[in-house]
Amino acid sequence: MEFTEWIRGRTDDQLRALVSARPELITPVPAHLEGLASRAGSPSAVARVLDRLDRFTLAVVETLAVQDGPVPRQRLRELVGAALSDDSGPEPALTAALDRLCDLALVYGADDALDLGPGVRKALEDPAGLGPRAVDAFRHHAPEQLEEMADDVAPGTSGTGKERLAAALAAPGKLVEAVSPEARGALDQLVWGPPTGRVPNARREVRVGSARSPIEELLARGLLAATGEESVALPREVGLYLRGGRVHRDLLAVPPPLQGSARDRQLADRTAAGQAFWFVRSVEELCERWSIEPPGVLRTGGLGVRDLKRAATELDLPEWAAALVIEVAHAAGLIAAGGGVDGEWLPTPGYDLWRIRATAERWVTLAATWLHMDRMPGLVGTRSAGARQERAGAAMPTSGEAGATIKRSDERDRPLNALHTDLRRSSAPGIRSATLGVLASAPGLAPARDSVLERLAWEQPRRRGPLREQLTEFALREAEQVGMTGLGVLSAHGRGLLDGADPAGVLAPLLPEPVDHVLLQADLTAVAPGPLTSELNRWMTLTADVESKGGATVYRFSETSIRRALDAGHGGEELVSMLARHSATPVPQALSYLVTDVARRHGRIRVGTASAYIRCDDPALLDQITADRRSAALRLRRLAPTVIASRSSRAALVDSLRAMGYAPVAESLDGDVIISQLDVRRTEAVAPARPVAAQNGLDPGVAAAAVRALRAGDAAHLARREPMDAPGGQVPRGPATATISALQEAIKQGVRVWIGYTDSQGNATSRILEPARMEGGYLTAYDETRAAVHRFALHRITGVSGL
Repeated sequence: MEFTEWIRGRTDDQLRALVSARPELITPVPAHLEGLASRAGSPSAVARVLDRLDRFTLAVVETLAVQDGPVPRQRLRELVGAALSDDSGPEPALTAALDRLCDLALVYGADDALDLGPGVRKALEDPAGLGPRAVDAFRHHAPEQLEEMADDVAPGTSGTGKERLAAALAAPGKLVEAVSPEARGALDQLVWGPPTGRVPNARREVRVGSARSPIEELLARGLLAATGEESVALPREVGLYLRGGRVHRDLLAVPPPLQGSARDRQLADRTAAGQAFWFVRSVEELCERWSIEPPGVLRTGGLGVRDLKRAATELDLPEWAAALVIEVAHAAGLIAAGGGVDGEWLPTPGYDLWRIRATAERWVTLAATWLHMDRMPGLVGTRSAGARQERAGAAMPTSGEAGATIKRSDERDRPLNALHTDLRRSSAPGIRSATLGVLASAPGLAPARDSVLERLAWEQPRRRGPLREQLTEFALREAEQVGMTGLGVLSAHGRGLLDGADPAGVLAPLLPEPVDHVLLQADLTAVAPGPLTSELNRWMTLTADVESKGGATVYRFSETSIRRALDAGHGGEELVSMLARHSATPVPQALSYLVTDVARRHGRIRVGTASAYIRCDDPALLDQITADRRSAALRLRRLAPTVIASRSSRAALVDSLRAMGYAPVAESLDGDVIISQLDVRRTEAVAPARPVAAQNGLDPGVAAAAVRALRAGDAAHLARREPMDAPGGQVPRGPATATISALQEAIKQGVRVWIGYTDSQGNATSRILEPARMEGGYLTAYDETRAAVHRFALHRITGVSGL
């Protein structure tokens, strides 16, 4: 049976299943089923769907690929069963695999003649680790050399040298038995793949009688074929003979069991909830700190190494975890580059909207962003930052590329920075989903790393390689840090996020209850006995410095931290009042004195623009400044008893005076104090859109419309109908809303309609259509008046009438 006829004989349900599983086949919709069949056999489409097969299903494809033609189902069952590593038998796994392969149009035909679809054999390089067939392996050999080889291995036979040699290799038992043990050992190294090797002077001309080495014995008998000047391959027929007729070795019909440690699921959920809370708090703290002191944007893009180290220190996290926090916050649109010509990393207005939401909802936003983003924070700081085809959006290396050397550095071999564009990997979302899918299959179990890698190798055997393993390890480590997993076990709220349920509702009861008070101590510290409320945490971060974290967070008040709050617009009495309101203990006298003293001195000196000037109502204080040796570099000049001018900028002058122990404030040209409002600095740059994971399959309505269009186009293609004349009379006209409704109803009912249409030149025409689908402002339909499938702009349709 021809593949196109097999496709044409599929039911509508089966075609919908095909285009839903392989949406690339209808992008755009082919004109007919013959076009669909042709597209299904294209190399790119076949390779893409092969990458999604598990090890057993791929083994079924490879088993069919090494056969000469269609294979009966019973014979396929015997071949697959012989390769299984246990005695469980190939059923029911074989039936399920064949059903899936037929749904994907990779295998077609009746049970007595199963065969691979067009293009599948070409897409498989060395299927099952077997080399090329003999006729292909020796296609570049000279005819004279093939005649000599055939005379040695098959004397007295008729035909060309290639035909005689291929016939002898079809049953190579006598040839294999005739070689020396050393030559047989060389063959054994290639039996289970890879089927190629390197030898010097592979194309040497050698006869059986003149062979002096094990390699020459094999070359003379055709048991090895020279495919290059220094490369040889084991012919497929010889490999199958040496395998004893088996196509695979140690094949598993079911996924390998996961090995690991059992965990209490409730404890794992609570642990993951704690991690989720602190991840949210880390993102919030990062944004608050960058509101006050934003780091600069490198000229090459990204975040500087020193800024990353500082962020890690401030967040009390390892550098890789700090990079994860930064990358997720950026991907979620909470921070972006802005703030001037050189650029700074600042929170976005979206951060303010995110901050006021409930903690569980905030975590869902961050976790979904991490799961779907195409960036790999784990590569930050490495000099090996990912294969170039990954940056270009290429697929992961197939099994044939597993041993390839992966270049993972930029052009100058520099370490990759956080927020750099080179951290993008198109395969990142798929790897995270696949890794978490493995954890989801074993509730209450914390699988070992090697066990997870083994399972993923079975589920996606063509997507393997050193980079794949490294990214999988990153996914496991980051899932724990984000709070998707706890103690290595997928949490209930993590499972809810994967399944599209309500993770926020599951997570909220497990989160620690925030406290709205601190314990002030006489040594100018404050102890937070638990996680603080969002507002109190922001206020404490502004007013004090974090000294230590753990079960309780310790904050330390200092002159610098108090002045930071005063610069942001808070008054001294307001600070004391806030401390008294949020402290479970009385405000220590030393802290009250510190706040009062800093507030009393704060703003006595005013700095404006001359290029800058100093103004103070106390001339004696200005005398003290001018007499200070440390002010010599400021080049001060006394203009009046209460005014000093300087050539330094206002910002530099403020910083210098503060370094000398004074407490100046900046003022505007009108003499008003400039309140820094450092805690609310925001960028006006547009935050990056959060990537959305691609859906698995199409929307059912789209798939049904595509199948109807394919059926209609195929019917027209087979009938070769002549164009139909449009009815006479007035061209249909009507309101746009009525036109859209009528077309939608026609698509649902599968009926023909008569439309009025204005072409690109403005000419009014009418068409008889069989609508198939409507999207993006266009109608796809079979045009009876043109006998072809066309797309029509909806705004050009003047009206619809039934037939």
